[in-house]
Amino acid sequence: MIGKVAPSLNSIWSPGEIVAKAVADDEREWVPAAMAGVWMRPLLFDTVRGAWTNVVRMRTAGLISRHAHPAPVHGFVISGSWHYAERDWVAAPGSYVFEPPGDVHTLIADPGESLTLFWITGTLIELDEAGQTTGYADVFTRIDQASRHFAAVGLGADHVRRYIR
Repeated sequence: MIGKVAPSLNSIWSPGEIVAKAVADDEREWVPAAMAGVWMRPLLFDTVRGAWTNVVRMRTAGLISRHAHPAPVHGFVISGSWHYAERDWVAAPGSYVFEPPGDVHTLIADPGESLTLFWITGTLIELDEAGQTTGYADVFTRIDQASRHFAAVGLGADHVRRYIR
């Protein structure tokens, strides 16, 4: 049995799979962000690594948030486009974006709807124009936010558990 793991051992040592539609048809699956016109579709809350994966949907144009991350962030644009005020590129469909740790950027939504898959490790630190911290989000605040939303829309607070590993 070299190179193979018995199925019974796999279930003991491995968390359960998650198979979810990234762009949910059920509007209740989309968690409103702090800014009107922006939602997050949770796919994974990794409490061991302090990470989360979600699809961010923006249906507004303009400044969304100025922030930084102490750990890397990966993004893949599914549709639409957005950019950072501090950069000269546009993240368009099919674009992969890597945000290095410590990078400060201001996300600007372009007109029309956009969908971007993000994998975020660590904390998102919200900043004002002077670079002062105004708030933060981490995997645990995102779990709480999603749980409260799911309870409010009738899915039940425990609905969030399907995304926690």
